[in-house]
Amino acid sequence: MVHNSTKPHKMLAIQFKYLGDAVFITPALLALKAQYPEAELHVLVAKEVAPLFEHLSWITKVWAFPRSRGKAKISESWPFIKALRAERYDRSVDFGGNDRGAILSRLISAKVRVAALDAKPKFIKRIAYTNTVRVDSLPDAWVDRHLQVLERVWQTPSLPSVSITIEADPALAEKAQAILKEQTIICHLGTSQPKKEWPIIRWYEFYQLASADGYQLAFSVGTNDREQTLLAELKLLAPECVALPPLANLSEYLAVLKQAELVISGDTGPLHFASGLGVKVIGLFGTADSEKYAAPIYKAEELVHSEPCVCINELAHFSTCQYKSSCMASISAESVFKKMRQLLR
Repeated sequence: MVHNSTKPHKMLAIQFKYLGDAVFITPALLALKAQYPEAELHVLVAKEVAPLFEHLSWITKVWAFPRSRGKAKISESWPFIKALRAERYDRSVDFGGNDRGAILSRLISAKVRVAALDAKPKFIKRIAYTNTVRVDSLPDAWVDRHLQVLERVWQTPSLPSVSITIEADPALAEKAQAILKEQTIICHLGTSQPKKEWPIIRWYEFYQLASADGYQLAFSVGTNDREQTLLAELKLLAPECVALPPLANLSEYLAVLKQAELVISGDTGPLHFASGLGVKVIGLFGTADSEKYAAPIYKAEELVHSEPCVCINELAHFSTCQYKSSCMASISAESVFKKMRQLLR
């Protein structure tokens, strides 16, 4: 344990995981800032993730690291690492716990380096950190896990309330309004894993119910081919439905989400972004088992669950259905429509 008698002057938080996971570190960052209000708090994330943190006034600096999955660009990375080393951090905490975070933690070389590790970590992880916490001793929920690491290592007090927090670029608000137009509800079709997605036929049924009742919907997807295909399938069923145009970057997407009255999505980045922005959300989850990783962020009135899944008995559901037919299909359009009306009433 690192005692609190030595107050840090400069702290670094590191997170290299999926885009949607990044927002789950903000409660831990707030806890650190509350504990050490005079200390500088820096954040190191992948370049594409940086807009999530750039407009948080209580973060001193966001380091947008250039990365390509599976590739090390030494010519770009080394000057960046040298600049980070020059900061001479008192403490660093790696919330991702993967190889990239471990290597960067070791190279940046803060005086105290913290992470949560598996029971048998790789060699690079064993030498990367000065203080570690066993993952199997921590809660499943990401927010609770990150807070527990800080509490155990640095005795960081618990916050009175836990919520994820991000900010959109206010300079993009007018442009975002023009993009969203009169549509007030954003429906995000895709996720990182197909079996976490609500089937397109259900989205179509929901669109029919909502449109008939006068609601204005806009559909969004990611930039990859698979998610673009989802939108194309919906367009075949409802050619008149409105889709968000391609956006330049994450900053623009966050600004558009901020203008929405409600965001409906599966368990993926846009759902968590909208929640962090303070927008009303409805999360579509495949059984309560998959919700545990996103707890305690979402309230019961913000979630719609599938029916109990066959794969819970046969295999292990984890966060994604393992059965040949996704349990997400059991979520009816009527149940989501009813939840929407309740939230917007």
